[in-house]
Amino acid sequence: MIKTVAIQGVKGSYHHIVSEQFFDKNIDLIECLTFDRVVEALTTKECDAAIMALENSIAGSIIPNYALIDNYGLHVVGEHYLDIQHNLMALPGQSIEDIKEVYSHPMALLQCKEFFKKHPHIKLVEDKDTAEVADRINKNQLKGVGAIASVLAADIFELDILAHSIQTIKHNETRFAIVKRTNSEVAEEDINKASLKFEANHKRGSLATILNVMSDCKLNLTKIQSLPIIDTPWKYAFFVDVTFADYNDFKKAKSIIEIMGEGFKVLGEYKNAKL
Repeated sequence: MIKTVAIQGVKGSYHHIVSEQFFDKNIDLIECLTFDRVVEALTTKECDAAIMALENSIAGSIIPNYALIDNYGLHVVGEHYLDIQHNLMALPGQSIEDIKEVYSHPMALLQCKEFFKKHPHIKLVEDKDTAEVADRINKNQLKGVGAIASVLAADIFELDILAHSIQTIKHNETRFAIVKRTNSEVAEEDINKASLKFEANHKRGSLATILNVMSDCKLNLTKIQSLPIIDTPWKYAFFVDVTFADYNDFKKAKSIIEIMGEGFKVLGEYKNAKL
């Protein structure tokens, strides 16, 4: 039974929205400003589960989060896709012309850069979290300062939305992982996606051989991300997501890759949220 969930950000953040959609509105939240703190809350048993963004359809992978899940022996037990709608907000009674500075997470600023080209009088400042800026504006009654955040954040912190959906690419999805300390409790017959990690030498054919095994075993490769192994030059860890129609196909591939790939690890087996 999930009672407490750790999220990156504060109430009103996109992680908060995911927690409500994946679980429900009655869970207790542990608000964390960094993903390191999210993982700490999970490993020290302050919470039952954690939510971590893994990739965005515009900006790509959040590579350090894959490494955190791997390094701390955590398990992905589910995933959730959220349509990210960025909104410009400020204290009530102001217009866009009144806004002199906008503070937000670097990713949000990047995704909204075309909008702000039309408003060159606004200075853009990188900050830790989208919703936390909205909270700060409300607490300190900061006039002339804007935030980029969700509609939920505007509601919680009593801000007016000056412009809706200001992201450059309107279809802007982020994939979030639901992470626990132990392996999935998803029934085997419901598992049709897995996240894997293995290592391969930087020489011809080492990676291709493993990918061929996946193909031969009817696995569909949906993502592959490499990360250098810091203490071993020219050797890489690969983080891979695969989908499959039959769990037995995955078990067969897993047994072969365990032999072929160094450092092989299953980071999670769960249900594909895209189906």
